[in-house]
Amino acid sequence: MAERSFDLAELQNLLERIKGIKVACVGDLMLDRFVYGEVSRISPEAPIPVLKTRRSVSMPGGVGNVARNIAALGATARLGAVAGSDAAGDELAALIADEARIEDVLSRPQDAGTIVKTRFVSSGQQLLRLDEEATSGASYSDPTVFEGCGAILLSDYAKGVVNDGVIALALEAAKSTGAPLIVDPKGTDFARYGSVDLIKPNASELSAATGLPVGTDEEVERALAALIDTTTVRAVVVTRAGKGMSMIQRGGKVVHFPGRAREVFDVSGAGDTALAALGLGLAAGLSLEQSVQFAILASGVVVGKAGTAVVTPRELIDAERTRGGRVSANDLYEVEALADQVARWQADGLKVGFTNGCFDILHRGHVAYLAQARGWCDRLVVALNTDASVSALKGPTRPVNNLDSRAAVIGALASVDAVTYFDQQTPLDLINRLRPNVLIKGSDYTKEQVVGAVEVESWGGEVRLASFEDGYSTTRTIEKMKSGSEKTA
Repeated sequence: MAERSFDLAELQNLLERIKGIKVACVGDLMLDRFVYGEVSRISPEAPIPVLKTRRSVSMPGGVGNVARNIAALGATARLGAVAGSDAAGDELAALIADEARIEDVLSRPQDAGTIVKTRFVSSGQQLLRLDEEATSGASYSDPTVFEGCGAILLSDYAKGVVNDGVIALALEAAKSTGAPLIVDPKGTDFARYGSVDLIKPNASELSAATGLPVGTDEEVERALAALIDTTTVRAVVVTRAGKGMSMIQRGGKVVHFPGRAREVFDVSGAGDTALAALGLGLAAGLSLEQSVQFAILASGVVVGKAGTAVVTPRELIDAERTRGGRVSANDLYEVEALADQVARWQADGLKVGFTNGCFDILHRGHVAYLAQARGWCDRLVVALNTDASVSALKGPTRPVNNLDSRAAVIGALASVDAVTYFDQQTPLDLINRLRPNVLIKGSDYTKEQVVGAVEVESWGGEVRLASFEDGYSTTRTIEKMKSGSEKTA
């Protein structure tokens, strides 16, 4: 039986402790490139889709993404890897240099080539992945990468960096400093990693290494026990996608951790996020079970993003706050924090929608409208009129519900991803600050009447008009309530 997960206060305390931690991230580095576009026709040359490119995004992948997750969570990553002496290697080095909390301990030998993985994406779906592999010059031997680190992470993609020499250096550093050593393994010979503190295979890797099935809890238990018996590792955590994680420590029993129900957008990099969270949890003094709970929370957030993504402390706090339907007035975003969040979503390739209104007494028409709006985007932002703004529009008896109450109700809807507010007569300033991809208003407007339509279209966005269900309005609801009150009197 797993320990209980930490509560919100414990999570916030953990995230504060993480800020002082430095983690060595050593392994196979690659350039992840995402090309986003639209498919509207099939090629006349072959039965394949034609992708009309809109934009491309590049970021460090492999162990680079582990380091990015460490940095995004507020800690410092020391990145030990090989980058090629080529244009892709130069691009990788520049991307890493732009990360304030990643310390570059790269090796760039003349004979090394850079691994590049290019994914072509339309409507949130990968159409094709193009791999440019490099097989030479992948050796790494700089022991300074481990200096001053509270945890050591080896990210093995079987590209050559995590060889016997690097494993020996990591084991020596862990022994001399007491830092936990965690391996994300590859291949079928896990014994070659030696007496590391933890290895973290996924279910298919565990099955391949042991030759045993892993479909059920009982099968996973047998496979984990077999792996402990045939290696010298101290513990194993297996990630099982939607089934959560399971772990065993030498001399102990298997413990299962259920996953958290999340909308899965893209699993790219979820293992990197889990590795980073496990390392930070152990370095911060958590037990292995608590560290697994932390990894489940973090990886559960990142699968809701597109591409090789990272998770931030704010996102973890929001995920923990809303778990089980909890809501808070703090769920209202201030504009600058929301602008940062929207920029991160867009950098991950997500289409951000924006709509606004009073939303005073939520009714069926509102719910249908917001569901339709969410269908046109990957993330939906709802901007609420402040109480003073509602009064100016609707009269002194409105709103019936104050801003915090309206935000809590709207924010609890599955179709809504973020709630903010504005006090001006129109939300134009807010729209210009957020720069959404889709602007949504009701079909009682024409596009020419929609505030912000010209601006959104000027940066390549679109304007959509959502239909309303007949017979539903806040004013009509209030009139019915008044009528019923008068009859009772």
